[in-house]
Amino acid sequence: MKQNDKKRIFFLDELRGFAVFCMVFYHAFYILDSMYGYEWANRLFLFFMPVQPFFAGLFIFICGISCSLSRSNAKRGLLILGAATVVTIATAVVMPMLNFVECEIYFGILHLLAFCVLACALLQKPLGKLSPFAGIIICAVLYPLTSGISTGFLNYGDILAFEIPDTLYQNNWLAPLGIYSPGFFSADYFPIFPNIFIFFAGVFAGRYFKEKGFPEWAYPQRIKPLGILGRNALIIYIAHMPLIYALTELVRLIIK
Repeated sequence: MKQNDKKRIFFLDELRGFAVFCMVFYHAFYILDSMYGYEWANRLFLFFMPVQPFFAGLFIFICGISCSLSRSNAKRGLLILGAATVVTIATAVVMPMLNFVECEIYFGILHLLAFCVLACALLQKPLGKLSPFAGIIICAVLYPLTSGISTGFLNYGDILAFEIPDTLYQNNWLAPLGIYSPGFFSADYFPIFPNIFIFFAGVFAGRYFKEKGFPEWAYPQRIKPLGILGRNALIIYIAHMPLIYALTELVRLIIK
């Protein structure tokens, strides 16, 4: 391997690549169902819907780990923010002009990751005062507490519940936080709460492994195609939806 590859943790690339692979196919089924009305795509979309939070959560968690290993989270965060802005302009402005509806993305996974990475850069010093174990425990406590924020509550089931004022749900200004009106729509939507705690759990896990060392089995490259997908996740995310549209239109033209 090249000198810089000797320190690369290929297992993280491959896990990220697996999450990207699942995301591309999930979005493909969504597009073929919502834009073109294919019944088989609808069945596959509904079939894979229950597992979508798991591979999305895996992607967010790995991004958090990567932040603990990155030299410049501010630079990475701004890069992801730029990509998220491009996605919003493309889906909310350009695509409706081409008669594609219900494809707007106002706060998708890239928007979430941009916010989280920039927050990690800003909070680097205070977060460094927490031990990785304490940080993961805090994230594990706060994730379920904030998971019901879109329904108007901060709660632990029926044990503890705080109702959020209804007036906050009359507009969409707080949609990035998970607070939005009944008419809000975003084709890809990952609010800050509770997802930020998946990300920071990854940050603290990454700190632990950075201090203690990753296990030896995490370094070798095993599934090269998944590693390539993982290392190019940002480019693939930006490009995959236009490519799915283009390929679908090409196939339709050929069939006609």
